Amino acid sequence: MRKSNRQKDTSWALEVFDKSPYVTVSMMRKDGTPYGLPLSLVRKNENTFYFHCAFEGEKIDCLTENPIVSLSAVCKCSPKFEIENKNFTEYYNSAIAIGKAEQVTAKEEKMEALRLLCLRFLPGCMEYFEEAINRSLERTAVYRITLLEPPVGKSKP
Repeated sequence: MRKSNRQKDTSWALEVFDKSPYVTVSMMRKDGTPYGLPLSLVRKNENTFYFHCAFEGEKIDCLTENPIVSLSAVCKCSPKFEIENKNFTEYYNSAIAIGKAEQVTAKEEKMEALRLLCLRFLPGCMEYFEEAINRSLERTAVYRITLLEPPVGKSKP
């Protein structure tokens, strides 16, 4: 990192991921071109994230070919013009991480991941969770991203 005074530790970076409604997950297409998209991720612990999706599509093709992904998140972004310095700048909190994505096949882990996703994004609707799971578990893919190294945070306060 060029400006090491902006680097933040692992726990700080994990908080950025937790506060970000979407995390950009970048992967590689079969032809070597990049493919990135914002996903709603949930974190289980210090090195495990989950997302859900369909069983087919470009994302699945990429992950089948090469399961290594990059995660990138920003939870605060405030552009500013500093009149006293006549300077354009931006204040931000961001985090990056590298991980390996694998499809979850065990029913119990899939249900746990989907429960965590619902608790994160729609905690007030948990009374409908069991009904939704019974209706859609078999047609919902769940992927686990296991971090391969500690995430890094960066901030310009």
